[in-house]
Amino acid sequence: MSKPKLKPLFIDNLKLRNANANRWKIFFQVSTYVGIIFLTLLLLNILNQTFGYVAISSKVDPDSLTKEGVSLEQLSKKELITIIQDNVSAGLLRQLQREMPLEEKSQSEVYDIVVEKVFESEVSATWTLADSLMNKVSIRAEAAEKYPKADLVFYSWVKPHLLSNPQSSNPLNAGVRTAIFGSLWIVLITVIVAFPIGVGSAIYLEEYASNTWFNRIIQTNINNLAGVPSIIYGMLGLAIFVRTLEPITSGAIFGSVDPTTANGRTILSAGLTLALLVLPLIIINAREAIKAVPDSIRQASYGVGATRWQTTWSHVIPGALRGILTGTILAISRAMGETAPLVVIGASTYIVFDPNNIFSKFTVLPIQIYQWTTRPQPEFRNLAAGAIIVLMLILLSMNAIAIYIRNKYRKY
Repeated sequence: MSKPKLKPLFIDNLKLRNANANRWKIFFQVSTYVGIIFLTLLLLNILNQTFGYVAISSKVDPDSLTKEGVSLEQLSKKELITIIQDNVSAGLLRQLQREMPLEEKSQSEVYDIVVEKVFESEVSATWTLADSLMNKVSIRAEAAEKYPKADLVFYSWVKPHLLSNPQSSNPLNAGVRTAIFGSLWIVLITVIVAFPIGVGSAIYLEEYASNTWFNRIIQTNINNLAGVPSIIYGMLGLAIFVRTLEPITSGAIFGSVDPTTANGRTILSAGLTLALLVLPLIIINAREAIKAVPDSIRQASYGVGATRWQTTWSHVIPGALRGILTGTILAISRAMGETAPLVVIGASTYIVFDPNNIFSKFTVLPIQIYQWTTRPQPEFRNLAAGAIIVLMLILLSMNAIAIYIRNKYRKY
């Protein structure tokens, strides 16, 4: 039996629809490629500032402290300690010994102290990675002419001491240790507060709340709060946590600080403020994940006599958990990169001591990066680029851990 011939009108319409589909396919491909290009340019710009030639000069000539023909790197730890004892003040030596006796430090740590405290090295000039790779000869000639006493080295601003050192006025010695601890403390408080409240609210709105005008108003306001600028949450945190609840957020009511000098601009206030910021996002994402669980699962559970709570706990939450954790990951990543609300509630821009409890003063990585980019010395912008890489690595690590936990639950 022969197949019926397609009508010409239908064929023409099919060609038109296929052409239209191809145009949309090309549009989606171009959009993806444009996004990849912009992300690549951003990463290249960061790397361009993170590596490159640096002219480093020292107030003390390293050759004057060593024997002829012997470099500083060839000296033993005992000889390096002798150089420190002979060339730093008694007060500075006592401070170094209080932190950790020099004899207990490693060779590299003692060497770093010699470079930092004895030589007092400083940056004379910096060049980007692109210039360092393409204009080596001209850079060396410029350094020899303008900075004859400086050492020209290919420098990476991402070094171990960037993680282990606190802030410093010398970019060669500055680090982000204090900012990392502050960020982790705040994220921990944010998760502890926002996650249970957000997931609990989503469960109530999806599984228990009836379709009344009051509940619809609540849902609408939650959706609107997700779009409120973050600085508004900073003003809310300033009014509630920093000022109204100052005896609690400063720790004065618990005897942690002197009430006369108590200040609510602490890690606790910052964590609670960011918890308010991400709470609508967690609720919305958790609701969508719960809504995606097929209703047939609920009906089957009810059919064998399970209560609403048993159904929710044993079937709905396990089915929605991957989506809930995904939304939480995105929300916490946003909190990790926030700056405006923390500036409003009084985050420090220069702090050299590590936070040791929730009532400590603090700074965070985004604020540290912003503070470095506003300084006039170009080497601090290179340092900021290195701190950006550290922030990205921390975010990727936290997301990887969260994704691992999410996929682990997928097995059950």
